[in-house]
Amino acid sequence: MKKQFFLLLTAASLCLFACNNPDKTKETAAMTFQLTEQLFGTINNETVTQYTLTNPNGMQVRILNYGGTVTNILVPDKNKAMGDVVLGFDSLAGYLQTGNPYFGCLVGRYGNRIAKGKFSIDGQAYQLTLNNNGNTLHGGVQGLDKVIWKATKQPGDSSLLLTYTSKEGDQGFPGNLSVEVVYTLTADNALQISYAATTDKATPVNLTNHCYFNLSGGKENTILNHEVMIQADQYTAVDTLLIPTGQLPAVKGTPFDFTVAKAIGKEISAVKGGYDHNWVLNRKANGLEKIATAYNAGSGRLMEVFTTEPGLQFYTGNFLDGTLQGTKGNAVYPQHAAFCMETQHFPDGPNQPSFPNTILKPGEKYSAVTRYQFSVK
Repeated sequence: MKKQFFLLLTAASLCLFACNNPDKTKETAAMTFQLTEQLFGTINNETVTQYTLTNPNGMQVRILNYGGTVTNILVPDKNKAMGDVVLGFDSLAGYLQTGNPYFGCLVGRYGNRIAKGKFSIDGQAYQLTLNNNGNTLHGGVQGLDKVIWKATKQPGDSSLLLTYTSKEGDQGFPGNLSVEVVYTLTADNALQISYAATTDKATPVNLTNHCYFNLSGGKENTILNHEVMIQADQYTAVDTLLIPTGQLPAVKGTPFDFTVAKAIGKEISAVKGGYDHNWVLNRKANGLEKIATAYNAGSGRLMEVFTTEPGLQFYTGNFLDGTLQGTKGNAVYPQHAAFCMETQHFPDGPNQPSFPNTILKPGEKYSAVTRYQFSVK
């Protein structure tokens, strides 16, 4: 009888505490990771799903199984107001429109450009589909950004696994390439992307993500006032079609010097077309290292980029022109509305023997990790 009375008294006390502290109860309930999903549309009778990762701080990352596309990243500013820091569209139709500039997607098999879509492996010549001024960009006409991936929720509700097999001959590439990408939202407000791939025939591989960032959360229509730092003493020189010449000029004394943080707009006018180049990162080892930062004083948001990759394509939205339809809230995205920090191996790697190797062979495993860490200062 005493035991039953004690249990009833305990239950009543807990109820009284909860009733008198509704905010505390809600806060406790919210302090967990969540992974939800909702229908985003269909393509050829295949379902496109949007997955939402939420961490205990309320940060959210939304991802489509179409193209592995990151549609939203919501993080707090210095006043704790949440804001979406990536460009995108309100519906699937936006992402399917001609002219979608790879908003938020996974790109491959080969991120960046391959000159004339041609390369040779062990004396065998290959021709890829051409989609960029007679060259191959981001994997060809239908790269990994334009396919539906298999999505699997991972235990703990903080990670989403995406898998896809690119078949032999896809866009002209040799071998069957099996790709795994894991998006993880961490408790300390980072989005980590882990890439892995295997093949049954030697083939070029260079995977990355193509988020367009504007850390103002829509308050500023360009990123020219954002301050950027890139830990790189060299960059890959390119020709007029943005194909590497093979030269690696020093950044010191040029507009390409971001070794000390400076505003993107400070010297951009001295770079014809704007920044769209690969920086040769100063790496100390093979692990995850901080290689870049971006800061928006208005919002106070700071993004730090960590990666295992040797290169960083820093792109300043040069080809945006305000004409995209179906943008979030019908926002106008003018030139330089956002920047990309695509961690990668170097462009045209298969044709540049002096660049880091990009040929994956049977029995080997391609792996890379990139982390976008958000905070305020």
